[in-house]
Amino acid sequence: MDEVPRAEPAQEVPGSEQVAEAPFWPLSERPGFLARRMHQIHVSLFSERCAAFRITPLQYSLLSLLRDLKEADQTTLANAAALDRTTTTGALKRLAARGLVSRTTSPTDRRAQICRLTEAGEALHGTMEPAARSAHALTVAALTPSERKCLAELLSRVIADHDHRRGKADIA
Repeated sequence: MDEVPRAEPAQEVPGSEQVAEAPFWPLSERPGFLARRMHQIHVSLFSERCAAFRITPLQYSLLSLLRDLKEADQTTLANAAALDRTTTTGALKRLAARGLVSRTTSPTDRRAQICRLTEAGEALHGTMEPAARSAHALTVAALTPSERKCLAELLSRVIADHDHRRGKADIA
């Protein structure tokens, strides 16, 4: 019979004593649950607004990065989008199959693929940009402009504090 895995010993985290001691902690107050629900809501809104383009939010992120960077290898794109290389490679292959991204072998490193938006990729990104921006705006529509800015700053701070976890497996 399999043993039940034991939790790692808790590290001292400022403010965690209130959470650990609370006898009742509603799911609706847990940061992980709230982050997951917000992500679900955003993906739903993105899908509604951008369905005609047949582009996932992840693919849109890669198209946006390539628009800004002009060209990048797959590892750079994976790091910039906070994705693993396998997921990034799969998404880029699908975008390339649609003629939206070109992938060529790097002249300096035969293992690396250099990616660029094609003209069709540029055009699609430009055409879908208003719909994608609408999905982002609707995701936080309940907030005032200053609250939106504060939310983005707080999320950025939490993410930066956990940047060392990038690429680590969630489940062993």
